[in-house]
Amino acid sequence: MRRAFIALLTLLVLGVLFALVGGSASHTPQAQAGRLGIDDELSEIQEHLISGFAAYSLGANAENNGLGGAQSPTTYFPRGSGACPTNQSSNVKVNQNCINLSDPDLQGRGQAQNETSIKVDPNQSNHVIASYNDYRRGDGTCGVTYSLDSGRTWNESTVPNNFVRGTFVAKAREYYQGGGDTSVDWDSKGNAYLSCQMFKRGSGVSPDLDQSNGLYVFRSTQNFGASWNFPARPVVESRNTSGNFLPLEDKQLMAIDNNATACAGSPATATPGGSCTPFQDRIYVTWTEFRSDGSAFIWESHSSNYGESFSARHLVSRNNAALCTNNYGAGTVAITGEVSQCNENQFSQPFVGPDGVLYVVFANFNNPETLGGADNRNQILVSRSFDGGSTFEFPHKVADYYDLPDCATYQAGHDFGRACVPEKGPTTNSYFRATNYPAGAVNPTSPGEVVVTVGSYINQHSKESNGCIPTGLDVNTGLNLYTGVKTAGACNNDIVVSTSTNGGTTFTGTSTNPRALATANTDAGQATSDQWFQWVAYTKNGKLATSYYDRQYGTDETTGYSDVSVSSSGDAPAYAGWNVQRATSSSMPIPTQFPDGGGFSTFWGDYAGLSADTQAHPFWSDTRDPELIVCPATTPPAVCGAQNSSGATLNDQNAYTANTAVPNSK
Repeated sequence: MRRAFIALLTLLVLGVLFALVGGSASHTPQAQAGRLGIDDELSEIQEHLISGFAAYSLGANAENNGLGGAQSPTTYFPRGSGACPTNQSSNVKVNQNCINLSDPDLQGRGQAQNETSIKVDPNQSNHVIASYNDYRRGDGTCGVTYSLDSGRTWNESTVPNNFVRGTFVAKAREYYQGGGDTSVDWDSKGNAYLSCQMFKRGSGVSPDLDQSNGLYVFRSTQNFGASWNFPARPVVESRNTSGNFLPLEDKQLMAIDNNATACAGSPATATPGGSCTPFQDRIYVTWTEFRSDGSAFIWESHSSNYGESFSARHLVSRNNAALCTNNYGAGTVAITGEVSQCNENQFSQPFVGPDGVLYVVFANFNNPETLGGADNRNQILVSRSFDGGSTFEFPHKVADYYDLPDCATYQAGHDFGRACVPEKGPTTNSYFRATNYPAGAVNPTSPGEVVVTVGSYINQHSKESNGCIPTGLDVNTGLNLYTGVKTAGACNNDIVVSTSTNGGTTFTGTSTNPRALATANTDAGQATSDQWFQWVAYTKNGKLATSYYDRQYGTDETTGYSDVSVSSSGDAPAYAGWNVQRATSSSMPIPTQFPDGGGFSTFWGDYAGLSADTQAHPFWSDTRDPELIVCPATTPPAVCGAQNSSGATLNDQNAYTANTAVPNSK
């Protein structure tokens, strides 16, 4: 099929890319037998779907740029020691560490925080837990901070994820080398939970052949995130000790049924629209498994004993032949024996209604091609479970959406095989990897009202009359192409909103073109600027909020700078009107950590978090703080700032939040 052929070419190009990242031909997997990266094992379409974190972390030598792949700074200037920024005006720094001083060719290692998740305790709104990918130990790990005063000040805790018990190897311990893709939540008893992906890197970057990976859950038992149980409990594990990465468990997220009212007698199934939950405190984790047969299915596992153990996994992305016609050779799912044509998926998110119904939304890439292949949309699907995650209905459509454009085409060849958010105009500096994904929530005051948001590059503000037209897929990368990507006032990414009033059976986006869907971006400046990396949450009284990165302010759209905004609406159930507030106190420069040869960043995280009680708590990775490095060739050693080859001052990635009111829509 055309997409499969395109993706095959993508695989070849990515092999070249990761060879370049290694710094020389001697670092390529082909040149060193047994030194393979995950890019060598993934199938054509899997290359497209793997998360940015996994692709960046597990690609051959991708975390080894110090061997020559990354461009070192070109200009250095002394800085005083002890530069440990706290807040940026009204924006509160969440991670409390001072920056580690890395060598100049290791930007990001020992420093960055990204891919943020945040949740407010449903019983104690002054208790807030937050997590992120944390690089302060020199590699990605799962970092956690907690607040006891509604997010005004923060404290750090240590997650004991250095090793886990050997539940799938015949040894007492498995020493994982990296981790991330975090998410956090609370149960109804005041316990906090952290979900963490952990992996071994394998021979691509270390002498260790072990490439095992797993998804784990930690519990903070009634001390609000100050400490965590040890060892972690496994959700799913893949034993890959013979030099292969697959199967890879990727992009896990967690949700907990923390509704205050449990059904008397614990009935076996949830009643849609009911006033109680039969599954109080059940913990749900969903993820994508990339298998050696080329598939990417969505799975779910749950715990009904406060995270002490997890169930066998259950298939979420079940078959819907009417929606999944482009099946890439669907195979039998070995665990269930079920055949599903919906076999290429990613970015699942579980969320629970006040009636105990479990929803899992995810992006699906098996949809039929339209308009001769020029219309490059994909689809968001949802599967519901009424029995606490033991079985799932067949998925149905939430909305169509258009993914972000191919980065290499519009940004001077940067970041092959990934999409990004190009700035308008002639510069090509914004090339951190990005994608559009779904985020959903249920109105706590009305269980029948379900909202799903997703970024879409074609929307009511980027009509073809403005010069923005989908033009299929790039033959080299398999990613989306458009006219008008670099033209001001043409293409822009919006956060589109698909709503359901019947408990998720149908949505406004089920049969509505993304060009006609409501958007959360109603300010005049947002009609011509990009918004991405959104999350969504309801307040306790049923107001809806969504946060996202935003380029409507100042010169962001042409410089590639970014801000964060929060849109809110009390306009249920249509959510056509929104109040937009700026959350950042000033614009953030283009990220420079984890750079490629151009000196700007290729990784800034796949998502950003939001939680709400009576206020909204947006949570993002911020680039306004300066990066500090060891001045090269200085005796005695000194602290420096630096600039890249483009003259940009190098910046850190810290996690920030803000307490934002949630007014009704305008």
